[in-house]
Amino acid sequence: MALGKGLGAILEEVGEAYESEMFSADGVISKDLEEMVSEIEVSLVDPNPYQPRKNFDKDKLTELSQSIKKHGLLQPIVVVSLDERYILVAGERRLRAHKLANLDTIKAIIADVEYDEIRMRELALIENIQREDLNPIELAHSYQELITVHKITHEELSQIVHKSRSQITNTLRLLSLDEYVAQALIDGKITQGHAKVMVGLESKRQKILTDTIIGQKLSVRDAEEFIKSVKNGNGIKKESKKSFKISKENKEIIEKLLPVKSKIKNNKIEIVLQNEDEVMKFITFLENR
Repeated sequence: MALGKGLGAILEEVGEAYESEMFSADGVISKDLEEMVSEIEVSLVDPNPYQPRKNFDKDKLTELSQSIKKHGLLQPIVVVSLDERYILVAGERRLRAHKLANLDTIKAIIADVEYDEIRMRELALIENIQREDLNPIELAHSYQELITVHKITHEELSQIVHKSRSQITNTLRLLSLDEYVAQALIDGKITQGHAKVMVGLESKRQKILTDTIIGQKLSVRDAEEFIKSVKNGNGIKKESKKSFKISKENKEIIEKLLPVKSKIKNNKIEIVLQNEDEVMKFITFLENR
């Protein structure tokens, strides 16, 4: 299977460097790691065109930018060389933060790997999946792309990205959500747990349920009960639907208070208006209450 070939030579090597003792106690890069790192111009680094991550938190990006300006970059980005420029493999947030801080150069590890479109696609997808940088919808698209391009099963993908097969399958099901619901999930207005229980419902109902979950701030458990009742055709269960009977004493009070003839049965009051005079009498009664 070609998927993931070359990943160990790039991401795992860098990951091991980060996890090892190549950083001193005060966070300064050690001499061993320093030999792997180059200082390159930010303007020469192009984003990976196959980067699946589309949403970046502006506030967190600003915080990272300020931290880099004050303390420097502790974890270099990873790039590959192409036509006297560089293509980013790992470190999209760090690169964006450098641009936001108007810094001219950035620390980078230049991977000794030839540029290949399929490999760049793989590296971008798997690097984001492993770092858990994607929102659920981006993650679902990443899974689907890997499965489609490489014609692999959910089980085979689970072994490559180190996620359970059920997690992959459940995530892929999110792609069937209505666009309105998917955007609410991307924006963090609902959770993946909320979205998961809406899979399979018609689009119009998904939108209504999404607005209900957001408006009433339903927990996932509450949402499950709500959606279960809708799926069963029962609608919203309300305590007010429970039938009750007006007592005989209260019936007599109501009949005395009303200026027109009425019929009371269980919890319903029927007003009987026989002519225009009684209509006016009833209106006057209501206005004076």
